[in-house]
Amino acid sequence: MTKEVFITISGLQLSGDVEEEGGPIELITAGSYYKKDGRHYIFYDEVTEGTEGVTKNRIRLDNDFMDLTKKGTSNIHMIFEKNKKNVSYYNTPFGSLQIGVDAKEIKLKESEYEIDVVVNYGLEINYEYFADCYITMNVKSKEAGSFKI
Repeated sequence: MTKEVFITISGLQLSGDVEEEGGPIELITAGSYYKKDGRHYIFYDEVTEGTEGVTKNRIRLDNDFMDLTKKGTSNIHMIFEKNKKNVSYYNTPFGSLQIGVDAKEIKLKESEYEIDVVVNYGLEINYEYFADCYITMNVKSKEAGSFKI
């Protein structure tokens, strides 16, 4: 896969209260990619509506592990490890939250020009269950042409 990539990330939170659930949140952006020591590294910038500045994102992946670091307008380091709960602090312009991530499933499918990732996890905020969440991510080499929407 080339260094320049298209990234599509879709996330969904299921809180148990159907009336409060929204649809999936989706981000489509360009970024960069490399692979080192069997791990995939993905970098992209994100702009949050209603705030100034940019959040720089780094995702590190392998078969049973995803590590997400955000630095900028919001700051967090989330670790997704299958069958293990990890706790971190999510620092936003509006305050800090303690986040617990309990990854139930991490699937990674890799081909010559593309990587597909599915992460299924439970989310806690300040020690309280918040939602079951799903993230799907597609990383596609720019040389492969069109990308998924």
